[in-house]
Amino acid sequence: MILAVRDLTKKYPGVLAVDGISFEITEATCFGLLGPNGAGKTTTVEMIEGVTDPTSGEILFRGRPRDRGFREKIGIQFQKTALPDYLKVRDVLQLFSALYRHSLPTEEVVRLCSLEELMGRAATKISGGQLQRLLVALALINDPEILFLDEPTTGLDPQARHGFWDL
Repeated sequence: MILAVRDLTKKYPGVLAVDGISFEITEATCFGLLGPNGAGKTTTVEMIEGVTDPTSGEILFRGRPRDRGFREKIGIQFQKTALPDYLKVRDVLQLFSALYRHSLPTEEVVRLCSLEELMGRAATKISGGQLQRLLVALALINDPEILFLDEPTTGLDPQARHGFWDL
């Protein structure tokens, strides 16, 4: 088991956003949270990622509570991410790579996400589908043990979507 969530709860003033959810995920598994808007999916994932703290419950990574090194072991592709203005795709990849102790070679991530033709373009001037591919590349740059993806195929054309599924 790579991840276990036990009785996870998140309360905001007047709102019970997550009500005692529990599940386990084994390694090499594609796991999705499905439900209607407002069901607490994003809040649950943000608690697991460490973006927000749970009100109660337990989150275990490889059988132990997450430690300070947990963030080095995960990759996150948010639905929307603001990128630094005026940087080329190449520069954004190098910047994010430098944030980690261990990262994949930039050339490998570029190939995996089919970014070759975008390397010299301004990251803020690429299409929505191209941006999604870049955001997935940024989530992969540190060679994560767990990858969190928030609607990764939004804005992708059918060919790019199939390429993503292959990845």
